This record gives sequence, C-alpha cells and structure tokens, in this order.
Amino acid sequence: MTIVDIPGSKSLTARALFLAAAAEGTSALLRPLSSDDTEGFAEGLGALGYRVEREAERWLVEGRPAGPPRPEADVFCRDGATTARFLPTLVAAGHGTYRFDASAQMRRRPVAPLTGALRALGVDVRHVLAEGHHPLTVAADGVRGGEIALDAGESSQYLTALLMLGPLTREGLRISVTRLVSAPYVEITLAMMAAFGATVDRTPSPDGEVFHVRPGGYRATEYAIEPDASTASYFFAAAALTGREVTVPGLGRDALQGDLRFVEVLEGMGAEVRIGEASTTVSGTGRLRGITVNMRDISDTMPTPAALAPFADGPVRIEDVANTRVKECDRLEACAENLREMGVPVATGADWIEITPAAARPARVRTRHDHRIAMSFAVASLRAPGITFDDPGCVRKTFPAFHEAFAALHADRGAADAHR
Repeated sequence: MTIVDIPGSKSLTARALFLAAAAEGTSALLRPLSSDDTEGFAEGLGALGYRVEREAERWLVEGRPAGPPRPEADVFCRDGATTARFLPTLVAAGHGTYRFDASAQMRRRPVAPLTGALRALGVDVRHVLAEGHHPLTVAADGVRGGEIALDAGESSQYLTALLMLGPLTREGLRISVTRLVSAPYVEITLAMMAAFGATVDRTPSPDGEVFHVRPGGYRATEYAIEPDASTASYFFAAAALTGREVTVPGLGRDALQGDLRFVEVLEGMGAEVRIGEASTTVSGTGRLRGITVNMRDISDTMPTPAALAPFADGPVRIEDVANTRVKECDRLEACAENLREMGVPVATGADWIEITPAAARPARVRTRHDHRIAMSFAVASLRAPGITFDDPGCVRKTFPAFHEAFAALHADRGAADAHR
C-alpha cells in the first residue's frame, strides 16, 4: 500500500481566506494550500489592505467586517476563478473604489451572473472592456441586502460568493437559485460559513432552492483545511489503472468535499474502495470496466475518467458536464483533442463525451494551460509511455509539486514490482 500526502484543498483555502478577512478578529488557517491560485488570493487581500501572515502550515488573517482597510486598490487575480469572483464580492461590503484584472485565460471566463446579481443589490460594478468579463471596477458603498434570483447553471462559485456576502449585508440576503451545478461545493460553503459563525436557512422552491442568509457578520476562528479531494483523484485513479493500492489520509467519511465521490466512479469502473473515519483507500483490480456516469456534481474530476477510458474494457460515457466548457479551458474538447492524438476514438456533444477504448500511442498533450488536463493525462501516462506535456508547469495552479509526487508514486510502483 502507498500512502500519499495530498496538500490542502484549494476550494477550502479560498473560502477560508474570504471568511477570515470578513470576520471580527484574527483567524488561523491550518495547513492551507500554497499554490498559484491561493497565493494570488492572499496577495489580493494584501493589496486591499488586509494583514495576511503566511507560514508553511499556518496562515494568520486579520479580519475587518467593515470591508477593505484601503479605500482604493488595484488587484490582479492571475488565473484564479475564486479570486476573480470572490474578491469583487468581498469588497462590495466595504467603501471605496477597487479595480480588478486577471490573466488572459481568466478574462475569457464569464462573471456576468455574479456581477448582474451584485448590480441587482445596488452595487456599482462596471466592466471595463467586455461586458460580463474582467477587468472590472467596483465602487463600493456597503450592501443593504434584499432578494435576488440567480441562475447557477454555469458555476456554483457565483452562489458561493453571494452566500458569503450575505452576513456582511445590513439586512441579509434571500437568494432564489435555479439550475445549480457542482452542488457539493455549495455544501462546503455553508459548512464553512457556519464554522465562522454565520447562519443560512434553506427551503426548496418549484424551480430550485431558496437560501436565506442572516446578517450579523462572522467571528474569527482557527480552521483546519482538508487535503484536496480533486487532487487526490489523480492518485486514486493511478491505483485503479495500475492495480495498486493508494491511501490518502485526512479524507474520510466526514470530509466536506463532494469531489471525494469521484471514488464512486472508480468503483463503478471496477476498483475497490474503502472510506474510513480518517482516510480513503482505492485498490486496483487489474481491470477497468466501461461506464456511463453523470458527473454534474463533481465535474472538476471529469477529465480523469476520460483519461482512463482508453484502458477500459468498454466505452466510457460522461454526461451532464456542460459547465466544463467554461473552466480554465473547454475541458470536453481538450480531452477529446488529446485522446484523438493518442489514437483513441472520441465523440462529444454539448454536455457529454464518449470514449471508445483503443491502444494509446505516445503523444504530446496540449494542456491549454489547464492544470486538470495535465494531471489527468499524467495518469494515462502510467499505461501509455511516451506521453509528454506542452506546459507541465501549469500544475502550479493547485499543486506545484504534482509531478514530483507522481514520479515518486511511479517509482514506488517500480520498486514494489521488482520485489514480487
């Protein structure tokens, strides 16, 4: 058995940074993720005047419920979608003028549903170049609150940003949500808000769900960050593909992250899965079955079964993942393009991809600067020698040491095989 130490969750770290900045007092974040995205978020808070002290395993954030300490600032969000969506929402509760820009990749990604909702709440948000995209300017004067409707069919991050804003408003927020994707990420948000002292009530509606966020702010706390379940998926997939056994400590049955459900996909493909109190183990059986699976709620892990598909005993069809077309890249097409380059037959539709198993040939993977494409096809490289990457460094977005950790896993496999 191989034990893999996975760094902290990107999703939890970003939310914790927002909540700590909004809280009264100084919060301690334990074992946060240190990567391009989270460092960019922390630097964005620093540009706004928040005090963030970063040590290896402990970040201290001095919160300010009244909003950013600085009345004016320029923030560069890099490639980070959480940074580019959460920080403009955070500053709306303050008072001042704040300008946001991002990388060319992030400029292409939409923010219109979020900025439209903020405008509906009376926030002065102006898109500088293209409507619905970065760069943008927020002229903040606090948020009264009220009722808004939100179509969350493109990204759950819009809802998360508004939920976290709710306790900072004067009267609270009532958010009517339709077409929610990646719902487990919203569960993470609600659990973390509660840990920082906020209260959210929810009721079903004919078209979705209604969230009522009470005002009252947040209180500082010490918060431990779980290992990243999305990152763990590549190591679990490696076990399923190679017939090995991999255990990830820190992700057990009470884990917040819905992406741990990716192991259910592997189980459907024939792997053996054990979820304990404080760890999860995946064991490969030497065979991968074809599968049809709906991945709407765990769509960030969609490229991984696509990369496993050439080695299955039947077609792999992944459905209800239209939102993956507006991630760091069009992930459906990125998977299809690279699989075809490997000689694997692929068909795609608006929200699905179907792969027919075939002998994979060496290929240079076009990552499109997307960390999840690089990590997923690193799994395929375990059974298809000769795969290389045009931008292996794109993994720094969430796991700068990924290739080293994956190489260690591969070396451990070779050593185990040599002693059989």
